[in-house]
Amino acid sequence: MLFPVEQKRKIAVLGSTGSIGRQTLDIVAEYPHLFEVDLLVANRSTELLIEQAMRFKPRNVVIASRDLYEVVAHALDGTGIAVHTGDSVVSDLVALPEVDTVVTAMVGYSGLASTIAAIKAGKKIALANKETLVVAGELINDLLKDSESVMYPVDSEHGAFYQCLVGEEISNVSKLILTASGGPFRTFPRQQLAFVTKNDALRHPNWAMGAKITIDSATMMNKGFEMIEAKWLYGISQENIEIVVHPQSIVHSMVEFVDGSVKAQLGLPDMHLPIRYALGLPGRLATNEPRMTIADYANLTFEKPDFEKFPLLSTAYEAARRGGNVACVMNAANEIAVAAFLQDKIGFNDIYSIIEQTMAWAPFIASPSYDDYVTTNAEARRYAQKLITDN
Repeated sequence: MLFPVEQKRKIAVLGSTGSIGRQTLDIVAEYPHLFEVDLLVANRSTELLIEQAMRFKPRNVVIASRDLYEVVAHALDGTGIAVHTGDSVVSDLVALPEVDTVVTAMVGYSGLASTIAAIKAGKKIALANKETLVVAGELINDLLKDSESVMYPVDSEHGAFYQCLVGEEISNVSKLILTASGGPFRTFPRQQLAFVTKNDALRHPNWAMGAKITIDSATMMNKGFEMIEAKWLYGISQENIEIVVHPQSIVHSMVEFVDGSVKAQLGLPDMHLPIRYALGLPGRLATNEPRMTIADYANLTFEKPDFEKFPLLSTAYEAARRGGNVACVMNAANEIAVAAFLQDKIGFNDIYSIIEQTMAWAPFIASPSYDDYVTTNAEARRYAQKLITDN
């Protein structure tokens, strides 16, 4: 089903210069009669943001880093595009009545405040920022109950769950089966991980992603995040979410039902597919992009993940079980540790150590408010950074 021209949707892309943001704009360009860009938000990538703004002509752009405001403002002077800076302004802009759909493609904790603003404003949300639900899933779900906002997942795995669950009752689900590529170190001996480099970790076998999420894939923290995200998206206990390694990345996830039936969603490892699906809902958008030929993928394999080699999987399940602000602490420490690893300040295995130490230190809050999440995030970051600096 395609949308009539009079229902053209105005899109806000938060994190437009990142991998998901760029691919979202590919989809917008593919269907100019259905979508137009109203807002673009970037952190520091001025050159690409300017290029995107000149191409898509949004009403507003935001460069979050204040020191780069003049660069963007000067480049867009005379275009009629309003240029803003800072993080807080994003929440105001996504709530404007002109915005229909908000694509939350910002990396990490930074997406939380703007997602909350979009929910309160009743927007359709295409959620690519999994950390929003990892950090504050209970709060987000409570807000959604009192809002007209609808949230659709952009992650390929959660988009797969969504498609498998169309027409089904959640009460008939016995298990969600979350697939993982296994990352670049799937076949490495555990002892070898102590010596891997940043460049090794950035060589993902199947997906082209940003640096942070690629490192999360290498540690398998990303799959832990996705497990927690699935818990909040679909109301399924973490005990009923199974992670399985699928190196070919063709089966994007599966749902097992109480009668033993299993539904799977298959497709090429290309993020344009789940983005197109999320933007097109409640229908599907026809495309001439390359299709999967099943005969080319005759050997699809599955294996259990190695929880000893990738201990952050167990850490994520622990955070999901404990609830409260624990996953917020985990995410904050992970963001600090991954940034340090990318800067060659710590080793690969130190990422796990920093997260575990920070989680052991942080005070537990059983029912956190939004302010509690803000405080928890800031304090956990400071503690994790101190661990790195002291070492």
